Amino acid sequence: MRSTTARAGKALAALLLLASSGCAAASSEGSTEASGTHGAHSRPPSGAPRALPAGLPGMPPVLDPKDLYAADRPGRLSPVVKDFPSRVYVPNTNSNTVSVIDPKTYKVVETIDVGIQPQHVVPSWDLKTLWVNNNRGHTLTPIDPATGKAGKPVKVHDPYNLYFTPNGRYAVVMASLDRELVFRDPHTMAVKKTVPVDCYGVNHADFSPDGRYFIVSCEFSGELLKVDTERMKVIGKQKLPFQGAMPQDVKISPDGKTWYVADMMAHGTWVLNGDRFTTPKLMPTGRGTHGLYISRDSKSMYISNRGEGTISVFDFPSGKLTKKWKLPQGGSPDMGGVSADGKVLWLSGRYDSEVYAIDTRTGKQLARIPVGGGPHGLAVYPQPGRYSLGHTGIFR
Repeated sequence: MRSTTARAGKALAALLLLASSGCAAASSEGSTEASGTHGAHSRPPSGAPRALPAGLPGMPPVLDPKDLYAADRPGRLSPVVKDFPSRVYVPNTNSNTVSVIDPKTYKVVETIDVGIQPQHVVPSWDLKTLWVNNNRGHTLTPIDPATGKAGKPVKVHDPYNLYFTPNGRYAVVMASLDRELVFRDPHTMAVKKTVPVDCYGVNHADFSPDGRYFIVSCEFSGELLKVDTERMKVIGKQKLPFQGAMPQDVKISPDGKTWYVADMMAHGTWVLNGDRFTTPKLMPTGRGTHGLYISRDSKSMYISNRGEGTISVFDFPSGKLTKKWKLPQGGSPDMGGVSADGKVLWLSGRYDSEVYAIDTRTGKQLARIPVGGGPHGLAVYPQPGRYSLGHTGIFR
């Protein structure tokens, strides 16, 4: 009797371990694409805990099903990055350089020559490399964040932006003008599959909690795409309900239920159910809404309004906008990131050749730092997190 009980206990433990690992992947072939339910999570009974979704094969298990950003708390630096010097890397689109800022002194300590029209500085999935996206130079310049030194550029056509699948298997190049999503080897950048798209200006994205799909903004045609990660296939497309819409940054909520898409012409943020992929609703935030960044405690989202020099603060628990910070002397806050300790929001000043450091507790401007022309997708590095999904740093 005792041995039978022990065997039953071991079997139950094995089943619980499998369920919690997030790696028992269900087949995506049985999904209903027409209804937009691919990757949808069934709702648990009222009061029941939300189950961990079955993750993309090879994807690290979700730490907390209630908070996708649980690994991003202050001090949770990966062993890979813990000895890297803290720096802010600023791609200057018009100067073909990257300005490197020491966040302690607010001074530019180095200027790195890169390719033509660098758009974003992107941390690799394994956290070991920063990739500079030289959009019109058709190259990626690798920077070693341990030394700050640039390596030999890699030929990659039209790399406007760069993401990584949650299992680290592929890099995904947002080839904006080529109208392509290009799946590549995440280390060599060799092409694995090219996915033509019929929207214009693919640029920003984020992934579902289980990693099985991602949503992409199409800047120049005002559309959104839904893409099956494993099959590398577009499974949904919709036109945003605003004449002249120009969607930018994309971010999923900490609980994984809601997607937010900044729109610089609709002057707000679209609120979307990604699983159902139904028509989103617009939340007005400010003129020229552009970048979306999650606070270290996962309670707030900082929204940069490039056209009016402000930052809106969205409170996740209440589901409301609670604050708006205005930059002294105005400005053009664009893309950036949050410091490792969560105390400073760093944003590029796209039209003003400067970078802003903003206190996340008070909204006070801490510094305006002159850099090169057309600063864009700056990366604050290192940051907490186990791996990077790309852009200027989406860490899980």
